Amino acid sequence: MLVRLLYCSRAVDSSPAAVESILSQSRQHNPATGITGILCYGGGVFLQAIEGGRMQVSDLFGHIQKDARHKDVALLHYEEIFERRFGGWSMGQVNLGKVNHSILLKYSEKAELDPYAVSGKVSLALLEDLMASASICGRA
Repeated sequence: MLVRLLYCSRAVDSSPAAVESILSQSRQHNPATGITGILCYGGGVFLQAIEGGRMQVSDLFGHIQKDARHKDVALLHYEEIFERRFGGWSMGQVNLGKVNHSILLKYSEKAELDPYAVSGKVSLALLEDLMASASICGRA
């Protein structure tokens, strides 16, 4: 059974090297467990959707909650799915520096990433919009 989980967290270390370390680790380990997804990072906040088998997604989320690189981990949305929306990415990355701020304003009060201030469904809609507008890089 396929599921999708959406969570947000705050970066303990917001350096580019720390963010790249998370992406690199995801891209290395996710294919072996059938996990796909997308990571959006901006202003010290991560917003991530992960898809895959129920147990694999649950195990990964458990590791994320214990990962010292994250704090304030919050589950935003969880659902059983018929098909993946982010299946082309072992872990795609949204480069918020290149995103048209009107996309962020479409879903929140300010042109900044703040998944803590909106519902999980709104955050998922934002990720889908970013995917449709080709704002995702890193198909690895």
